[in-house]
Parts: sequence; C-alpha cells; structure tokens
Amino acid sequence: MLRGKLLVIGFGPGSFEHMTNRAMEAIKESDYIIGYKTYVDLIKDYLTNQKIISTGMSEEVSRAQAAVRYAEEGKTVAVISSGDAGVYGMAGLVYEVLIEKGWKEATGVSVEVIPGISAINSCASLLGAPVMHDACTISLSDHLTPWNLIEKRIEAAAQADFVVTFYNPKSGRRTRQIQEAQRILLKYRSPSTPVGLVKSAYRDRQHVEITDLEHMLDFDIGMLTTVVIGNSSTFLYDNKIITPRGYQRKYTLNTTEQRLRPHERLRHENEPWALHQGKNDSVTNVAVKEKRRLATAATGSSLELAIEALTKVEKKQTYDTTPAAVHHPVESIFEFAVSPGIANKKFTPTQLITLAEVVGKKGSMEYTPHHQIYVKVPTAEPEDVTKKLTDVGFILEPIGDVFQIKACDFCEGEKKDSIPHAEKIHQKLSGLDLPKELKLGFNGCGMACFGAVNEDIGIVFRKGKFDLFLGAKTVGRTAHAGQPVAEGIEPDDIVELIENIVLEYKEKGHPNERFFKYFKRVGKIQNFQYKDMTPKIEIEPAPCGD
Repeated sequence: MLRGKLLVIGFGPGSFEHMTNRAMEAIKESDYIIGYKTYVDLIKDYLTNQKIISTGMSEEVSRAQAAVRYAEEGKTVAVISSGDAGVYGMAGLVYEVLIEKGWKEATGVSVEVIPGISAINSCASLLGAPVMHDACTISLSDHLTPWNLIEKRIEAAAQADFVVTFYNPKSGRRTRQIQEAQRILLKYRSPSTPVGLVKSAYRDRQHVEITDLEHMLDFDIGMLTTVVIGNSSTFLYDNKIITPRGYQRKYTLNTTEQRLRPHERLRHENEPWALHQGKNDSVTNVAVKEKRRLATAATGSSLELAIEALTKVEKKQTYDTTPAAVHHPVESIFEFAVSPGIANKKFTPTQLITLAEVVGKKGSMEYTPHHQIYVKVPTAEPEDVTKKLTDVGFILEPIGDVFQIKACDFCEGEKKDSIPHAEKIHQKLSGLDLPKELKLGFNGCGMACFGAVNEDIGIVFRKGKFDLFLGAKTVGRTAHAGQPVAEGIEPDDIVELIENIVLEYKEKGHPNERFFKYFKRVGKIQNFQYKDMTPKIEIEPAPCGD
C-alpha cells in the first residue's frame, strides 16, 4: 500500500501574492483538501479536481481525524489553515491525533508542515513596524484555555513590556475578554500607547484602524480582528506605529558620521544597559573567579553558610534552595452523559445525591430527551469524577460526534428477550468517534413506542426477530422516519450487522455529515439500497431562528 501524506498548509492572510510557492504546489498535488469553510473559499481559485471536505467552526478535531484517516488510506491530504498552520492552526492538532493512533515518523504517514505568514506579521506590515522588538501573541479565546491562565499571561506580558498581539479577541458570545485585557494592560502602560486594529488583512474586506489603549474599545472588534498593542517605547508617526529596536542608544540616526566606530560598538563600556553593566569581564573574571574559589574551598558559599547556621538554630527545619517551578494544573471542562442503565430508566437517591455533589456549584447538568443527563464539570482530575459516578452504578458515555444507543425500558424489564442484544451493541460501539453524532433507537417489542424508527438507525424486536430502519432525518420540518430495509433479522446476526453499518459510516462518512445524508450520498449501505423518504410536499425553508 502506498504511504499516504499529510500536508499541513498555512496559506497566509489569503491573498495570492502572499502565499508561498510551496503552499500552492502542495494544494495542487493533494487528493483531498480539508479545512474550515471560510478558508476553503479563500483558495477556491487554486483548486482543480481535489475532493473538498469543509466544515464549520469548532469542527477542528473531526477535520484532523478525517485527514489522518485518508492519509492512512494512501492519499495525499492537504489540511489548510490561514496564517501559519503552526500558530493557532491545525499543525499541533494533526500531530496530537497521529500520536493517539501510535504514529511514528519512520513508519507512519508522511507529514509536512508548510509555513505561512501569520497574522502578527501580516497585520504589522499594514500598521508600520510595531513588532520591531520583543513581542508575544496571546489568544483571548477561553474555549480551550482557562481564563485565569490567560489573565496571568497578559499580566506577565504587560509587566515585561512586550509588544502584545491578541488573536481571537472577541466573538458574538465572548465580549468581556478584550475588556479585561485592556484593564490589565492599563495597569502598566500609558493610555496613549499606540494600538492597531486590523480586520481581514490582505483580503477584500481589509480594514485598518490606528488608535490608543484608552480608546481601542470604541472601535469594532470581532473574530477576524487582530489587535496589536505597542510597548512603552512604541510611538505614532504619520499614521504609522513604530517600535524602536534600540539603535538610537549607539547610533546617530540623523547624521552619516557615527559617534562610535564599528570596532567600538560591541565594547562593554559602550553597553552599560547589558547584563555585564558596562564592566569588562575579561579583565576582572580571572581574579573574581579565583577569589570565589578560595573562599568556597575555605568556608563554603555565603548561602551555604547561612543555611547551615539557620539549620543549627532550627534543628528540624530544612531549606530547599531549588527555585520553585511554575505549574499551572490544566482544569478542563469535562463533558459526558450519565444514565442508570441501558434498559433501566430509574435513578436511585444515592445516584442523584452523588451526581449533585460531583457537579457542585461550578458545574451544570441538563436533562435531555435521550434518556441521559448531560453533565459539565470543570476539573483537572476527570478520573476522580468518573470513579465516584461509576461506583454508584451510573453508566458514563462521551457526548458529541459519537455513537449512542437509545433503548426503551422494555416495559420495565418485562419484555427482556432482546435486552442482551442492546447491551452487547452498547458494549461494542458506545462512544465510538464518528463523522457526526449517531443515535441507534432500540425497541423491545413491535409497538415501537419509544420511537426507534425516528433515530438514525432503528431496531425493533418483533416475533423473536429484528426489523431494521436506516436513515431517519431526525430534525427539521422535513423530518421523517427511517427507511425500513429489512424484516426478520435473526438475533444472532443483528449485532454484527449493526457494527458493520456503523464502521462503514465511520470509515467513509465526511466530517459533519449526518448518517441520513451519508446514506443518500453513497446510495447503498451493506447492500441496503437507499430510498428517498422525504415528504412529497412543498415546504418553505426555515433558517435558524424563524
């Protein structure tokens, strides 16, 4: 089998002129192009016959997983990011997905990360020269990074007088973060510090505003805006933001005759601001080192003597001279679903008390129509949460784009013949990552009163055998039940059949493609032919919110 290839491409700000030759070559040689819809649109003029897989915001993981899957099939796959793929782009995530699969560079798919111009560079070029000295980038998105950690980074950058560039400063839901960032910076910087706001650099809707730290929030800032904030020496000249590099300390910029000759410019006495503080180490180092060596040999260092004296006074107390490492425990939002069982729908008081204790004041729980409660808990130790809940008999399942079984209560266990099959399907497939969430409805009798036929896949146990329904459209005004594709499936065959159907969808479905759309696109699943079940009536499309 051919060795597949992953090309992780940063195509820069989006204009043809600012894309590297290697990025354009990589796009041309690819079999698949995978990316965020907006980014795919930006490069559509360079595409030929590649297969396109585009998804929306927050679908990065499914894009990376699809790219790895196609590369493992021997394909050349381009994963595209605007700017640089290694700066808040897709490069890291692609590697993380590969690592989870046990990838090794020597034997696995080939990976090439193709650099591009990042927003800090493209936006700086439109503002003048604001990033001429030490600078940092900070993303204000707290969807993946705890806000208290972002605050610490802003505080440290402000104290250290970095030029700061904010990525992802604001969105429809995240409006306070840029306000908090401004508040922190104003503690250390003048309100008149120059600020540049660049939206859609080098794209059709490019917009540039130059303002200051005090008034920056008076302007429109959104997800496509990059915010560049100067340091204490940054100045504004003729609508250009300039951060001096420090040449004026040694050089005369308005004359051709320089005060210092070339061989003098690196002498210690001409750099009193450096670590050596203008002292000539070559003259003093030998004497100083010898004096220190003799002092240490005789009595030990001053610090060691001090610690020894203190230890003798406080006999039981010891002192560690090792600097304390900075450690930020990663507290993530742990999201999952809980239920009392596959067939059992009754919670015990102990379960509900334990769930409330685990969720606490900071977490949340939400009732759903899927026979589960969705839980969100901020924690750095998800294993502890899992243990507490499983100890009281809860079943925990991941949520998102995964397989879930949604079984009836089997008439409170009275119609129990098919329960072992439901439990076996759950055991084999529950939580399996898929292109899009997939629910399998399971009814234990021919009444089908729990609506199994209205799920992506429906199973109805009737007369000792199973009926199978595929491709229900579960939402929308054109929603419909699944297509009946088989009756009388033997109990010994049903689990393997369902497993084959789900694994085929996992392998061949596009990211974010619902099961009914996949069935329609491929026309046949496991020899079951697709048939359009859409209601044959004219219905006006209803956008979200109508």
